[in-house]
Amino acid sequence: MSDSSKAFIKGATILAVTGISARIIGAVFRIVLAAILGDEGIGLYMYAYPIYSTLLVISTAGIPVALSKLMAENIALKDYREALRVFRVALFILTLTGLAITMFLLLGAEYFAAFVVKDMDAVYPLMAISPAIFFVTIMAALRGFFQGQQNMMPTAASQLLEQLVRVGFSIFLVLLLLPIGLDCAAAGATSGAAAGGLAGLVFLVLFYWRRRGRFMKLADQQEKHDPASASRIIRRIFSLAVPVTIGGLVVPLISLIDLAVVPRQLQAAGFDLETARALYGQLTGMAGPIVYFPNVLALALSISLVPAISEAFALKDRVLIQGRTAIAVKLTVFFSLPSALGLFLLAEPITVLLYNNAAAGYSLAYMSWSVIPLCLYVTTTGLLQGLGRPIVPALNMLYGGIVKTLFAWFLTAIPELNVGGAALASVIGIGVAAALNLYHVNRFTGWRGNMRELLVLPGIAVVAMSVFVYVTYSVVSSLAEFLLSAGRLNAAATLLAILVGMLIYGLVLLINGGLSREELTMVPLVGPRLEALARRFRLMQRSQ
Repeated sequence: MSDSSKAFIKGATILAVTGISARIIGAVFRIVLAAILGDEGIGLYMYAYPIYSTLLVISTAGIPVALSKLMAENIALKDYREALRVFRVALFILTLTGLAITMFLLLGAEYFAAFVVKDMDAVYPLMAISPAIFFVTIMAALRGFFQGQQNMMPTAASQLLEQLVRVGFSIFLVLLLLPIGLDCAAAGATSGAAAGGLAGLVFLVLFYWRRRGRFMKLADQQEKHDPASASRIIRRIFSLAVPVTIGGLVVPLISLIDLAVVPRQLQAAGFDLETARALYGQLTGMAGPIVYFPNVLALALSISLVPAISEAFALKDRVLIQGRTAIAVKLTVFFSLPSALGLFLLAEPITVLLYNNAAAGYSLAYMSWSVIPLCLYVTTTGLLQGLGRPIVPALNMLYGGIVKTLFAWFLTAIPELNVGGAALASVIGIGVAAALNLYHVNRFTGWRGNMRELLVLPGIAVVAMSVFVYVTYSVVSSLAEFLLSAGRLNAAATLLAILVGMLIYGLVLLINGGLSREELTMVPLVGPRLEALARRFRLMQRSQ
């Protein structure tokens, strides 16, 4: 495996570890915030975030992905001056849009509170979060600059710093402002996003300032340069960015359609309004976040794939493209397959552990199977964007969304399935989108999947994992029932079953040859030590 491919895997792993850490910090923050603010305060806090998130998507407009791709292409061709010009144009565009959208939200906070949220107490939280759009938008440009060089460490470090400062600043201001009023305390909580964004931006600016010398030197030493006009660069950026933005807006649109279809069809199945609301909450508010958690790994892989595939594409190196495609799909299958089956087997224990709600396990059991196609869709989207085909995954998700909506309409209305039908519709719809993405990846790259490597070997490992997960949970639940309360017993059995499952899955992959020695050593920090242990205990096949 080439050094550049190893760097691509290393970057994806760094982003994945950081993403998981940030999610855990965010989850703890939500628990603490709920304890301080209560239901009403959390409601005010959450009023600001859908508006903020939507405006942030509009503000960045997919430009960081386009910047990452165009920089990687120019660097692959040793055209450092053009790469620098692309970065400066993108930074200028993002600075203007970030400032404009920030002022739009700041000055229009009262309008949003009155006509969108329909609660004037949301004014302060909306105003407090508005500067975050400016900081995060500029930060996105700097992240794109480093990602284009396949350096993921600045992105990872800034994400973690942003989250830590956001949480710390929010809790401090909530405690400080709570005596003044609940709306002020909620504004303090949302202002943490701005504080975190500023901290991440300062870090990236300093990092850029320290590391820019090497890049500038390469640009100065470049002899030949045929610069494109600024207007051509802008057209190129937006030709890539607009489809990415459209793709980013498809998923929220599907969620809105779900909101219109699922509760209505639950009532058509015979459930009253209150029960329909509860079932919908279990599906979207409880099962959904759990299912999307493994997607952090796929997102990290996708971010790393855009510049890695763009580099190979610019060099017209078909072998390199196919090699990186094979690695990406293999890794996606290797972590999504056990995640899906693990969530299915432990659906009820997990929802009891996290929400103290056994009923939500029904939705999670059905939704768990969407982990595999969702992760494959995200990974292959990064591949297609790197190949300069950003509109393809957007259209594929649109087709999948239509299929999902049709199935949700009919399946949710079946009383025996009810909300499970809506979850099953998600699996089918996302499956269609993922299958179409894989078809186009095959068509554009010529990559052919190795079924033994992708299905047989991890399949054996998953079967072994499933047996040990089931036995571990059952044994711990029965043996410790006299020692622990019901809640602690479930927590201990669930967490131990997950840990045992992870160990067995990894061990079987090493033994059956599903995971090679070289792939194991690529894991940052602990990889070489794991490889040494596996070699010492003769856990890997000799051929490896």
